[in-house]
Amino acid sequence: MALNTDVLMLIIEHLDIDDLLRLASTCRLFHLLVHNFGWSIFLRNNQRHSLTLQLSRSRWSPLAQVRYNHLADRAWSRANFIARPLSDPWRGCLQPAIALSIPTLLVAAGRVLYSCAVRDTSDVSPSRIVSDHSYSFNPGHGTIQPDITSIAFSLDTSQDRTVFLGFGDGSVEKVCLPPYHESHNRQHMDIERTPQTVLQYHGPNVVQSISCSSRILLSLSQWGLVFLTNLVSDSLSSTSVNLGTRSWTSHLCMSSSSPYASQKNRPSAVYGIACAPPSSPLGPSEQIIVSGWYDGSIRIYDLRVSHHSQHLPTLGSASSSSPPALLPVLTLRDPWSPEPIYAVSCGGGNASFVAAGTARHSVVAFWDVRQPSQGWSVHAPGNDSSPVYSVVLESSRLFGATQSRPFVYDFGPGVTRDTYPPITPTGSNVAGRRRITEDRLRLERNGIGYHVAKYSHRGTGIF
Repeated sequence: MALNTDVLMLIIEHLDIDDLLRLASTCRLFHLLVHNFGWSIFLRNNQRHSLTLQLSRSRWSPLAQVRYNHLADRAWSRANFIARPLSDPWRGCLQPAIALSIPTLLVAAGRVLYSCAVRDTSDVSPSRIVSDHSYSFNPGHGTIQPDITSIAFSLDTSQDRTVFLGFGDGSVEKVCLPPYHESHNRQHMDIERTPQTVLQYHGPNVVQSISCSSRILLSLSQWGLVFLTNLVSDSLSSTSVNLGTRSWTSHLCMSSSSPYASQKNRPSAVYGIACAPPSSPLGPSEQIIVSGWYDGSIRIYDLRVSHHSQHLPTLGSASSSSPPALLPVLTLRDPWSPEPIYAVSCGGGNASFVAAGTARHSVVAFWDVRQPSQGWSVHAPGNDSSPVYSVVLESSRLFGATQSRPFVYDFGPGVTRDTYPPITPTGSNVAGRRRITEDRLRLERNGIGYHVAKYSHRGTGIF
């Protein structure tokens, strides 16, 4: 007896790629069902988070999207990618920060904000990243321009170019960047700072971190002063909390059921915090917290579980009224590197990877949470001695930044020379002077990617 369409759709809901391909090859009916419904259902059940690919994906057919995801996932399983610097080296050693929206990649480095536009392509190719503008912010009144220390986009990441910037002088400012125009690319613009008193909270303290969630802005100063600002309130009403301790990073999640991932009396400091993407094997919840620590460990916490340590009161002290410390559900380490973790991000192949920027030799470490003992690490193009200060991981791209410049690892198919901004060749003549650099870039034979050194966490050999 033939099954009706509703029953067939329920079966298709649980099929993987190989099963769908076999089913589509059996007869015309199943081919139409898979083509019209099967690939869309598979995409819905296997989401891939990627802001910089959303413009391109909106034009691709469901089958084209599944094919791209499958090839990218396979490249992740083989640690196979294209490595590209995204700019020529900056002057001096800077501590940059990266932020992404659908149309824009921003890199804050020193006193300059660099903007790259995400450009859609006319075929089934990944979106291009092209150099746009650079911006300096004039404080006026003859004062010295402070460094940009932190950056976050507002929640509307579709076409909006509204961004919040934290500065070394303690101020937080909302900036609306002008729209991208191809005829004006690579221009430098000076923007007059227009500080809003309500956002200038931190006085002389450096703004260490900014994050947004549910239209709430959190800003954290170097010495632990936290302000929560309601961005939809007419008066931008704020609430403050003083942590009273040296602080490094923040992560705001308004849907969490628990206020803390760890106690402040831990033996190490947290330098990076991120949450897992919705389709991660760790669970589709923003209450999964991935943290990078100064002791070189990645600790993953699930705020939904009651897995806590027991209080051990100090002899002669009163019992503590604070909640017990939350224990990690998974801890990741590179056994060959004791370096502190400076930044973390999650995503990658099958949405199952954790990426960590480390404190020396421009190394990014990767772990697949499904096989946590089989991690691997890679040096950024140029292999300098810098930390990797910022990382943002998408489904097929990792964006990072060292003290010298930003870079990208692209695991997806279809990368060409034009996918990313061109780099000035080492030793070339720039503005009448030879460029002096020690970045040691070496172009691969394919003429697209640059050579990088990789090593497995299971052995010391380079692969």
